[in-house]
Amino acid sequence: MSAKRDYYEVLGISKSSSVDELKKQYRKLALKFHPDRNNSSDAPEHFKEISEAYAVLSDPEKRQLYDQHGHAGVDGRYSSEDIFQGARGDFSDIFGRGGGGFDSIFESIFGRGGGGGFSFNQERGSDILYQTTVTLEDVLHGKKMEIDLQKQIQCDVCHGSCCKPGTNKKTCATCNGQGQIRQTRNMGFASFVTAATCPACRGQGSIIETPCSDCKGQGKKKGSKKVTFEIPPGVDSGDYTVPNEGNEVSSGTNGDLIVRIHVQPHSHFNRDGKDIFYDQDVTMIDAALGCEITVPTLEGTEKIKVDSGSQPNTIIKLKGKGVSHINSRGKGDQYVRIVVNIPKKLSKHQKNLLDEFQKTRD
Repeated sequence: MSAKRDYYEVLGISKSSSVDELKKQYRKLALKFHPDRNNSSDAPEHFKEISEAYAVLSDPEKRQLYDQHGHAGVDGRYSSEDIFQGARGDFSDIFGRGGGGFDSIFESIFGRGGGGGFSFNQERGSDILYQTTVTLEDVLHGKKMEIDLQKQIQCDVCHGSCCKPGTNKKTCATCNGQGQIRQTRNMGFASFVTAATCPACRGQGSIIETPCSDCKGQGKKKGSKKVTFEIPPGVDSGDYTVPNEGNEVSSGTNGDLIVRIHVQPHSHFNRDGKDIFYDQDVTMIDAALGCEITVPTLEGTEKIKVDSGSQPNTIIKLKGKGVSHINSRGKGDQYVRIVVNIPKKLSKHQKNLLDEFQKTRD
């Protein structure tokens, strides 16, 4: 399971960056991570990540939604195809048509359409939202989740082919498997070519003559699937993606499972990033004379020394007793704040002792 990074962080720009600054930074990063130039194994994923960030932030409407609601504002409204389709013209302007193999990398990520070039019309299953609550202890250690997910799954009879077992799809005779019908019109000295979705196969390039009776030729049906994923240590409340575990499609790309995590407030600890904060009560006598006390941590207990003369709100740091963070290394610290309790009621003897102390202090 991976968390989507902030789009501004991905591109290395600020929210106030202009469109020109955005385009310039994107071109710089895209050239750096283009798989034709970068041989590292994670280059395609970086390339896709920065391209998605640019596609959203270069569109005024999507950028406004993202600024207001984060990833949830965009993911909940647009599919991946919608996001990239809006920026397709920009990609061509930035790199030039066919420049440096730019189109080919998008073909490998999103598939090739019947009309040539990279296509955003490939079928994609819809995403599924799943919400869960985790404890602060889960944030420390991580948590393995196994859920029964109700969703569209591949038909187990035709195995997604949409055809009755023993039969196959036939190439569409109307478009010869292209999925499009091209028409040429001559207007004076010029010819204009238009392309339209083939009405016979509805753009699929093939026709199912004998559909599967179990899924009615859809290649998918409602069902349940056991999905296992890891919630990594250091998570925050937010949306995390389990790729390809959303609704399934017979031909194309499955949707994603969006896991919306809510970190449950703890009864004793407060969290700020990687650090944990805890309030420890001590008496005014212990604060004045000093003492050794045992305080709780997320991993058990720890002994700490309260120095004599400790003032209210004195902070004692327990190094490495915090939690990790999903985007950084190492653990944070636990900070213990000393809360000095002043008694509200005193006996006559106690008052006399304090009066005597006051006199000797003067």
